[in-house]
Order: sequence, then C-alpha cells, then structure tokens
Amino acid sequence: MIYLRIELYEKDADIGHRDFDLKLTDRVNMRMVGVPEMSFDYWAAQFIAKGYKVVKVDQMETAIGKSMREKSGASAKDKIIRREVTSVLTAGTLVDAGLLTNDLSTFCMSIKELCTNEEIPPKFGICFVDTATAEFNLVHFEDDINRTKLGTLLMQIKPRELVTEKGRLTKSTIQMIKSTLNEPLWNMVLPEREFWDDQTTEDEIKMNEYFGSDMTDNEQNSGFNQAMQELYADPMLMSAFGGMIWYLRSLKLDKELLSAKHIVMYDPIRQGTSLVLDGQTLANLEIFQNSYDGGIEGTVFKLLANSITPFGKRLFKRWLCHPLRQPKDINDRLDAVEDLMKLWDLHSSVAKQLASLPDLERLMSRIHSGRVKVKEFLLALEGFRMTENVINILKESQSQLKSSLISQMIDQFPNIDPILDDLNSLFITADVDMDYQKVKAMIPKSGKNEEWDGIMNQIDAVQNQFHSHLNSLKKQLKCPSLLYKDLGKDIYQIEVPKGVSVPRDWIQMSTTSKLNRYWDNTVKNLVSDYKELLETKNEFVKTFSKQVYQHFDQYYPIWLSVVNTIAQLDALMGLAKGSMNMGEPACRPVLLDEERSTIKFEELRHPCVKPGVSTDFIPNDVSLGGQDSSMIVLTGPNMGGKSTLLRQTCVAIILAQLGGYVPARSCYLTPCDRIYTRIGANDNIMGGQSTFMVELTETSKILQEATPRSMVILDELGRGTSTHDGYAIAYAVLHNLCTHIGCLGIFATHYQALCKEFERNPEINNMHMGYLMDEDEHNVTFLYKLTSGICEKSFGMNVASMAGIPSSIVNRADEIAQEVEISHKKKDTTFTKSLTPAVISDLKYIIKNGSNQDATKRILKSFNNMSFKE
Repeated sequence: MIYLRIELYEKDADIGHRDFDLKLTDRVNMRMVGVPEMSFDYWAAQFIAKGYKVVKVDQMETAIGKSMREKSGASAKDKIIRREVTSVLTAGTLVDAGLLTNDLSTFCMSIKELCTNEEIPPKFGICFVDTATAEFNLVHFEDDINRTKLGTLLMQIKPRELVTEKGRLTKSTIQMIKSTLNEPLWNMVLPEREFWDDQTTEDEIKMNEYFGSDMTDNEQNSGFNQAMQELYADPMLMSAFGGMIWYLRSLKLDKELLSAKHIVMYDPIRQGTSLVLDGQTLANLEIFQNSYDGGIEGTVFKLLANSITPFGKRLFKRWLCHPLRQPKDINDRLDAVEDLMKLWDLHSSVAKQLASLPDLERLMSRIHSGRVKVKEFLLALEGFRMTENVINILKESQSQLKSSLISQMIDQFPNIDPILDDLNSLFITADVDMDYQKVKAMIPKSGKNEEWDGIMNQIDAVQNQFHSHLNSLKKQLKCPSLLYKDLGKDIYQIEVPKGVSVPRDWIQMSTTSKLNRYWDNTVKNLVSDYKELLETKNEFVKTFSKQVYQHFDQYYPIWLSVVNTIAQLDALMGLAKGSMNMGEPACRPVLLDEERSTIKFEELRHPCVKPGVSTDFIPNDVSLGGQDSSMIVLTGPNMGGKSTLLRQTCVAIILAQLGGYVPARSCYLTPCDRIYTRIGANDNIMGGQSTFMVELTETSKILQEATPRSMVILDELGRGTSTHDGYAIAYAVLHNLCTHIGCLGIFATHYQALCKEFERNPEINNMHMGYLMDEDEHNVTFLYKLTSGICEKSFGMNVASMAGIPSSIVNRADEIAQEVEISHKKKDTTFTKSLTPAVISDLKYIIKNGSNQDATKRILKSFNNMSFKE
C-alpha cells in the first residue's frame, strides 16, 4: 500500500475501499481514498494487521522552499516539489510509537541454513532485530536433525517477520517454522542478489560505513566488539546478517538502526549458565502460551510478568527463557527478591517512580534515528532524570538491604546529572510557527547562537516594516481601524471596512459582508520576504534539533547502561510481586550442594492455580533423589491429575531457578541443568512421521543428552503403537534413565506391568494418583493426591461414560477389558528361570562401561534388591 501523504491511489485505493470501506472518489481520472492526516498511524496499523506493507511518501519541501531552491539555481528537472519515500512499514519492523501497540519486543528474523540433505544435522546462521530498540541479535549453531535449537529459538523469540533465501530452506526447517509460528510475514528473497553472501555483506558494510571507519567500539560496548569478532569469523552468520541488512535497506531502516552499534550475540540454549528449556518444554509447560487458545491466560508468564516499565517486561521475558543454574546467581537474585518482598514500602515507592517512566529504551532508538518529536525528547530527558530518583530511594534504604545485587546497582549507576544539565543548557523550548502552525520546538538560548540570532533579527526587522507600513496606510486612507488578518497561508491581509476606497492596484484576497481584505505591492513583497525567512527559520530549527539529538546520542552506551539497570530492578520487583501473589504456602527454595541430585517439595501446588473459595487444589509432596528414588513411575485414573503433577513439578523447578518463591511449604533442590518433557501425542504429517516416530525421536534425544542433573518427565510413552511394542519401548527407556543415566524424573504410564517389573529397583518409586471407587455404583472419585503404590486400573470406562459414550458400549468394553486382564494375569504367574532383559542389559553395561562408577553403583544396588526366582 502506497500512501502519498494521506491518500491511496488506483489499486491501493480499491483495497482501502474493499477492506475498510473508505470512501472512493475520482480526481483527474484517478481512483483515490483518503484518511485524515492526524489518523495516519491508526489506518496504517489497520493495513499492517491485514498483512499489507505500507509505503509512506512525504512532501519534502514547501512551495516557498521550492521557490528558494529554484532561485539558487535548480536544474529544469528539479522544478517540481520534492517528494520521497520516507518509510516502509511492515508488521515486524515498526519503529514509530504510534504504531507500536505492545510493550514486548516485535522481531524480524533472517535465517541462513546449510544442509545438504534431510538426514544430516543442519547448521544455521541467524540474525533477529527489534527495530523499535535497534537491538540486533546474532546466533549461529549446529542443530540436530529435529531442529531442536531452531525450534527453541523460534519459541523464545516468536518473530513476526521472516527473511529467508528462496528455495534454500529444507522441508524440515520449513515445517519447524510453520508449526511454531502463527502465520508470520514471510519474505523469501533471491539468494546472493538480495540475501547476500558473506563477502558481499562485508563489502557493503565497509562501503556504506554502517559502523563508521572503526569496526570496534569503546570499552562500554563490549557486546558489540564480541559480536563483530564472531560475525567476521562465521560466513553463515555474516550471510544472515547480510540478508537482514538488504531487507532493512529496502525499508529505509538500515543506516539508522545499524549506526546505533547495538549488536550482541544470543544463545538460545546457554548450556552451563542456565537451566535449558527447549521449545518443546516451553510449549508443554505452557510457559508463554496456553494450549487452549494460544493466549497468555493461565501461563507462567502471565503470573510473573508484573514488571512496570516496558523495558523491564522485555527483560523479564528473557529471564524466563533462561532460568539460572549456578547456585550463587540464584541466591543473589533470591536475596534481592526477598528484600523487595520484606521492604514493601520501598517496593511501593520505587514502583510509583517506575510507573511514571516512558519507554526509555525505544525513545533512545528514535532519538538516535532522529525520528523523535520534541515532546518525546523532553519526555526522555525527564525520564532519565527520574531514574536517579529511583536510585536515590534505594540508597536511603541501602542499610536495610541484604542483597548484593541491588547494592551493586546502586554503586555502579552512572552519574548522569552533569550530562542532563549539559543537554538542558543547549536549548530552550518555545512555541514556534512551523508551516503556519504553532508547535513546541527547541531553539538556542538568546545570544548563544549567532546564526539563530541573525535570523530572528531579520524577522523582527520585516515585522517592524509591516507595522510601519500599516501605520502609513492608516494615514493615507484616513482609516484608523485598518489591521492585518492572517488566513491560513495568506498572511498579513489588510482588512478594510467596506465603503473605504483603496488604490486600484491593490489585490483583493478575501471578503465578507462588512469588509474586504487586500495586499498592496509593498505587503506582497514583504510577505514573500517574510515567508522565506520563516522557511529559513524552520530549517534551522530542524537542523538544530538534530544537533541536540546527536549530542544526546554521544552518550548512548551510558543511557543503555541506565536502562539495563532499571530494567533489572523492575524485573526483580515483578518477580517479588509474583512471588507474593502466589498464595500460601509459598517458600524460598533452598539450594543444595550435593553430589546426588535432589528435588524435594512439601505441599506443592501449581502456581497458576491459587487456593481459594472457588478452587480446591490439592497440594502434593514430591521427592526425587537424595535419600529417595530418583524416578517416580506414576499411575492413576484417567483425569486423575497425573499430567498436572508432571507440569507443576517442572514449573516449580523453573520458579526456583528463576530466583522466585515456590508455591510449596518447603523446597530443597540441587539446580537442574535441563528439563526434558515428552507429553502428548502428535504426528508430523509434513515430515512424514507417525505419532510413534515422533515419540521415539523426542525420546531418543533425551536418552542421548540427559545427565544426572537433568529432570525428565515422560507422559504415557509408547501410546503411539501397539501395546506390546509400546510396553517394550517404555520398559527400555525407563530402565536406561534410572540405571544408566541416573537423572531425576517422573514417568507416567498406564502399563501396570511396568511398575511391577521395576518395583524392586531402588531408583524407582511406584506411586499413583489417589481415588475412591464405589463398586456398587461403578463411580470413581478423584482425590488428586500422590499416593504410594500402583493403581491397578486406569478407569477409562468411567471417562467414556463422562464423555457420553452409550452405556451399552461402555459395559461391553468393560467386559472385554476384564477378560484381557485375566488373560494377562495368567501369563504373569508363569516365571522364567532366565534373567530379565533389564538385568542382562545391566551386566553388559558393566562389562562395557566399567569406568562409569556412578552407573555401576546404581546397577549393583538394584541387583542387591532383586530376588531371582527358580
């Protein structure tokens, strides 16, 4: 869609009329629709929401400016008023405040893939940018054939717009994108010519001097320096960056965004420093979107996203993608959260200040690009001044704070007072005539700028000539009531009562029932001179404003440091508020430094369900590792709460390692390195994978990558195939997890025989979700309580009845189920003299991997608990 100022023409006009019922008119044989100029942002947002790109064409000079340019010697082809494309607006690259409707980041992502065939792991170079803050993130990694890292990145970032090479992505990558993102705006561009290779990208960066002549920045911007080193060391990453630059250039955004030098490396997994939550886990645990409608209601993010400032909210979302792993880091954050919970008056005082802050991060970007309005610039200066108030409030309570993290924020906060004073000394604000309208503008203080003083002196001189000439006319026409009247752009019209004779060479400009308005030759010439001076003044004001913005921009790293500090404080305050809103009981997690992994929760609830009058959520004790078994094999009735228990246990681990309180009476744990989830039954039609194949692929990844510090939850593994095959897979996986890997986990299953097979294994604890059975009424009451032992039935018939299946069918199914159960029990009474498959596997493992002492100890311990039947 091409907007020329506020009009749409021809086919674009047809779309505006068809989609939005805008009035269609004709002018000079052209179809057109128009919208009020003041509502351009609203209508542009409507078109963008429909998936259109909006091109804005602005008039770059006034008629007076054109006349002045012609006098200076413009060529014949420059005789028309200049108009230019000033912006191209798309869903993923919005910059202007009027178009940004969400505080969270909106990303555009370019993806470069290297993969010769579907059977080998692909490599990726990826760049994604938040154009509203001018922050570029660079990512490069080798993935597995399931595209786990790519899926994780897409789930974390949720880009609104994609830039990829036409015909260069594999089917698996395309499927991952389509299954993870909800209809992104997808730009498939030509390889090499548009999506540049690494050498072309390097040449373009150098030729256009996007980062100036020096490719490094000062010490305050170490993130940029590191990003440049990795960028130039990886051809695929450089190519992805090139694809993004080309696309931003087509939108006229490349120079203003890249020149900010706000470029950092991003790691979607962060192994070693964070609790890894891959895309599948984020989805299964409903961290950012629920499984009902894809919204945020009922999600962990909704519960905890209590930050006040927009930039605090954006930081907290990243925290939630990457919970901490190192005990010191977790405890430091917990100390800060606890301080903010206990000193609630301090929390309230700081919150009041934060609520008054504008989106400083986005304002910084617009000031850098020169897109900011004077009102917004003044708002930014006031906002940065208020950040000092926030720090001063913290200083007043510093003696009561135990948190080293908050103390560090106070001590390292930059002294921005002198910078703000310097900026404020450069200008004053005044209402200035700009294009015949009074607008607030920044102008130099009187006597501080010779050029400005000269322009204003000339304007004063012309205005004095107007007044002198009017006095002369009053005497000449003997009419003391003469005065000047401005009507739009036709200014200084001489207002004369009807009946008063005027010279014949006067030009009539307008009339009413009681008076006429004229220009004489003197006024006409003075108006021309005056308008040229106003044009000169307007251009000076625009140039001067840019100079002030550039002066502000010299301190970009300092402003960024301020924003990062306040964002961190705001995220901590949001986490503190979320911890307080969790209901009772809630506790601070205790981190254990033990060789054997441990998780122990007492009276654990799901944090997104608060107990109250209308809810009766049953808490449960969960204990894994330490002195207890490392794995729970969980059985229970359908709809009895198994899946909820799996999820709430993992969510509690995330909360603990995020640095927040946990909805439990007590919580003890050794930090986990990763949470793996295998929940639900899904096929992959486009990838040619059945439900069972998807199950095995996901489970295989767990078996390959899980460690003794991992938490694994598996829900009904083996459901995607026949009972015997499913049982065999479940048996082998459970045995491997608890004996060879030694991770913590909960294994939910309906295979009762599996529980009996491993009931003597010390690393496995058979438990079930409690219930009460009314044998006479065939009615089951769910207790939702974790209970020791095996649940002998799944009570699927009860669920069938609840779902409305006819009773005759349910009764017949129940009879068949009982017959099958009797048949299986007869088989179970016949024991073989041979060793079980698990024992044989363990013996082979010891012989082959005797050096793995931890696994060997677990195997020998399980042998001691077995009784082999003759």
